[in-house]
Amino acid sequence: MRATQIADDKVRAYRATDYRLGHDEQSIVLRIGQRCDLLAPLFVSRSVDCGAFLTAYNPRGSQQADARNDLAHARLAARLGQLGLQAIEGSGSEEGSEWPAERSYFALGMALDVARQIGTEFDQDAIVWVGADAVPELILLR
Repeated sequence: MRATQIADDKVRAYRATDYRLGHDEQSIVLRIGQRCDLLAPLFVSRSVDCGAFLTAYNPRGSQQADARNDLAHARLAARLGQLGLQAIEGSGSEEGSEWPAERSYFALGMALDVARQIGTEFDQDAIVWVGADAVPELILLR
């Protein structure tokens, strides 16, 4: 693991988070380091082989007001639209944690370098990227 400026407890929380694509009982849940068998058919149906789970909520893991988070989320949606990427809205949350769920997007077909750039643009500590192997990776940005 490479050196990071992010506190160990935050990294642990990011690793323990469930990253959910969708908002219903058919949501796809990504867990860091665990293959997600539901992603392969999604990738095939959308003609992609990768994707990135991104949020604009709570930059650097510092809780923000709802209005500020909602505005950042809308800016992220617009940015993904500018890139011409299909995205599935979802959320990230850690079960048993008091930290509120963060609205997010899973951007289909987003290359890792672009995902890092967007995460940095929205001042995030980390992103989740998934390649063709369907195993979500936590990518630390600081």
